[in-house]
Amino acid sequence: MDGARNALRRLAPVLVMCGLALLVLAVSRLGLSLWHRAAVSEVDGWAPVLLQGLRVDVASLCLLFGPLAVLLLLVPTRALAWHGMRRVAIVWLATAMTLLVWLELVTPGFMQEYGLRPNRLFVEYLVYPREVVAMLVESRPLECIGVLVLTGLAAWGATRLARRVWRGVVGAAIALPLRILFAGAVLLCAALGVRSTLGHRPMNPAMLAFSHNPTVNVLPLNSFYSLAFAVHGWARQEETAQALYGTLPDADVVAAVRRGTGLPASAFNDPDIPTLAARTPHWRGTPKNLVIVLEESLGAQFIGSLGGRALSPEYDRLSAQGWAFERLYATGTRSVRGIEAVVAGFSPTPAEAVVKRDRSQQGFFTLAQALRAHGYDTTFYYGGESHFDNMRGFFLGNGFGRIVEQRDYRNPAFVGSWGVSDEDLFARADAEFKRLHAAGTPFFGFVFTSSNHDPFEFPEGRITPVEQPLQTRDNAAKYADHALGGFFDRAMASDYWKDTVFLVVADHDSRVFGRDLVPIDNFHIPGLILGAGIAPRRDDRIASQIDLGPTLLSLIGIGDATPMTGRDLSDPAMRLPGRALMQYDRNFAWLQGDDVVMLQPDRPPEQYRYTAGAPLEPVPLSPLLAREAHAQALWGSLAYARGWYRSAPAPGR
Repeated sequence: MDGARNALRRLAPVLVMCGLALLVLAVSRLGLSLWHRAAVSEVDGWAPVLLQGLRVDVASLCLLFGPLAVLLLLVPTRALAWHGMRRVAIVWLATAMTLLVWLELVTPGFMQEYGLRPNRLFVEYLVYPREVVAMLVESRPLECIGVLVLTGLAAWGATRLARRVWRGVVGAAIALPLRILFAGAVLLCAALGVRSTLGHRPMNPAMLAFSHNPTVNVLPLNSFYSLAFAVHGWARQEETAQALYGTLPDADVVAAVRRGTGLPASAFNDPDIPTLAARTPHWRGTPKNLVIVLEESLGAQFIGSLGGRALSPEYDRLSAQGWAFERLYATGTRSVRGIEAVVAGFSPTPAEAVVKRDRSQQGFFTLAQALRAHGYDTTFYYGGESHFDNMRGFFLGNGFGRIVEQRDYRNPAFVGSWGVSDEDLFARADAEFKRLHAAGTPFFGFVFTSSNHDPFEFPEGRITPVEQPLQTRDNAAKYADHALGGFFDRAMASDYWKDTVFLVVADHDSRVFGRDLVPIDNFHIPGLILGAGIAPRRDDRIASQIDLGPTLLSLIGIGDATPMTGRDLSDPAMRLPGRALMQYDRNFAWLQGDDVVMLQPDRPPEQYRYTAGAPLEPVPLSPLLAREAHAQALWGSLAYARGWYRSAPAPGR
């Protein structure tokens, strides 16, 4: 009896802190649920959210505090009086509690932006503290102050509480055999608590999903658990499509992807690079220059000619002069995802974008790699610091010869948290294009804007604001459009215009979240091809960012073999139905016509009918369409793992 009583004394600090943590997490979850009460009520989700939430909280606390509980039971009685032991226990308790509180405090802001609890993306942002802190301080100063103050209070309070409850631990004597017995029992309970199931696989977020609304599905989680699970999968490289959606034979995946290109089977003849194929270019004259303008966060919702808000008069004007895509979809929700799709033509995966992955830092196919082999100047133009998201390393290792970034601008008119303004960026790019053209050097310029990024900083006096204060999402979108129009006015008046093909496309939409497993409306982006030889047209085919690379090479007259799996949309013989592929966290969507197949981790595929502006409507699953979606979802992970996404080796090598 004394042994059991003293065991409880030793465990008192852990039990008290766990009780307080359960209360904090429950209050946070209830608050988030009330915030999204309409969505929760719509799916009868109150019971699953609150009850499963308790299950997740117990698992999290077993993970956080279980090892400390075992340690406190195992140590000899005299060790409990040691200052070092006391310090370890108090720091452990206070740090764990503070971490839980901090993550719940930052969750509303993250959820407002992405519709999800903190996940791997959250960690990726933490890698760049200067940029992220500057953005947050500028755009959310009161929220930042509030989080810091409340986190500080939590740390102070948790430390005081841990010190108080520790007093009862000292002197709690337990015989060695009982210490081992109790510690073993606690260890077993903690392990079972972390697994939260006796099934083959431990509890995971997919098990807890119960609705078609991804935001509602993350409410039962707590943010520590969500983040820990993401980091765990990341560290073990389990975030592959095969691990999440199940496997198919490699040959079936390759065959499906080849068919999807619209090329004949005879076009593929390299067994080491299964998708390597040459395409006959649309342009047969002297190869043209290429300029890609990647617009930060400029989704279709900001484009009047695409049914969005009237914030894009310049883009709308330009769209009447070029090849305008009406149903173009981004592959993901981050800039690096847009970069890998537009510049490399690479399909999305549940893992990090290849811009940041180790095995794609050299020898990975990009448009720059292909064009540099033809003597093109290949330059990345950016207003900020190119090390962000590892862009610099990826570009320099894969075909880009130069990078122009923030430090290279002399006396820019405006500098914000993300670097110089779009107008400064475009002025520098235009000057470079004029210089290269005058020297007779063909060029590929990849221009990536940043003014339309939170905290939405741009020079005053350039636009008539649509709202106050000035630094808002809509005003920034209007400024981005203004800067774009000015660039094309200069380009059209230049000598290089007649020899250049231009693409304007968004990397992704802003605030990509919604009630569906993949919010397709928020993947809709503008895309416009311009140039002296580009006939005006409005293209209502469904298309993906991965189609842009093959199309651009065709339009500038480059017919080299590439591993790109997109389609040459300039090919008049292309008769395949339009399709788009989208990765939203760990969910994948394959849109073909009005049908969309959704793939989720550890779940069978589901099919829906898509109507713009309306919730997805469940329909019976087509096995053929589901298998096509499955193969396409697996391709990116497979190609990366096998080293299949590279150019053909040079002759003689």
